[in-house]
Amino acid sequence: MPDGIVLIDKEKGESSFNVVRDVRRILKEKKVGHAGTLDPFATGLLVILLGQGTKLFSYLTSMDKEYEAVLRLGIETDTLDETGRVVRTERVSSLDPEFIRGEAKELVGEIEQIPPAFSAIRCGGRRAYELARKGICPSLEKRVVKIHRLEITSIDLPDVTLTVRCSKGTYIRSLGADLGRRLGPGGHLVSLRRISSGPFTVDKAIRRTGSGFSAEDLRNRVIPLPNALPHLREVEVSKGTGEMIEKGFPANRWEGEILSNLPDSVAGPVKLVREGKLLAILKRLPVPEGKDCLELMRVFV
Repeated sequence: MPDGIVLIDKEKGESSFNVVRDVRRILKEKKVGHAGTLDPFATGLLVILLGQGTKLFSYLTSMDKEYEAVLRLGIETDTLDETGRVVRTERVSSLDPEFIRGEAKELVGEIEQIPPAFSAIRCGGRRAYELARKGICPSLEKRVVKIHRLEITSIDLPDVTLTVRCSKGTYIRSLGADLGRRLGPGGHLVSLRRISSGPFTVDKAIRRTGSGFSAEDLRNRVIPLPNALPHLREVEVSKGTGEMIEKGFPANRWEGEILSNLPDSVAGPVKLVREGKLLAILKRLPVPEGKDCLELMRVFV
């Protein structure tokens, strides 16, 4: 089984864990994970990590995400989506479309957001949803997230359809609830679909057929490790340097070749490849004496 990632278009009603479990069973690969969960009621892009691809978790989860959602005004639920218990209803009067778009614009930029009580965040060593299901209100701290774009694409009251591009850690359910309260009658999400994660889009993802995923389809659609981080600068290294990195030699034995091929303008993580194989991810560390050095962040062997 090649190492890398595979893009899945998750269906409504299935959990992200179940998708991982199915891929693990079909491919007979123990090391399988995902780069950012989706609520069971949500659909769309789920990035599955295979083998050495599980080492890419922190890099892939940090990417911006894009979603399409439908907010239904006038009904609030305890889960902030259609699966929850109704906790408030309000008559939805005629709302000016410009007023709706104006309130949505107020949520663009860095905002404070409280995660939903029904979420997988750990609270006192337990998942928040475990406490919420027992009637215990978990104490969740506000977090700062960034909404890059919040566009109202259609209005058919009581439904408002929106597209959101946001930073990691953003809960679209909470964003929808906040917008509903700003508009007056409150609201909850009746649909949520992730359409992109970083450079990857759902139109390139695999969908289940009537019999589920096939091993052949999954293997044929694996994105190899070097292509799983297309946004990172790539540096090709010689065979000798590659072997020293693989064998764990200290950086001062091999960093000269890389620094000579790395422009000063490149400050973030860099991926090292040799003959199409991803060897490592590293970053440049400036030192007081003015001579840069390199630090390995992740090695793939």
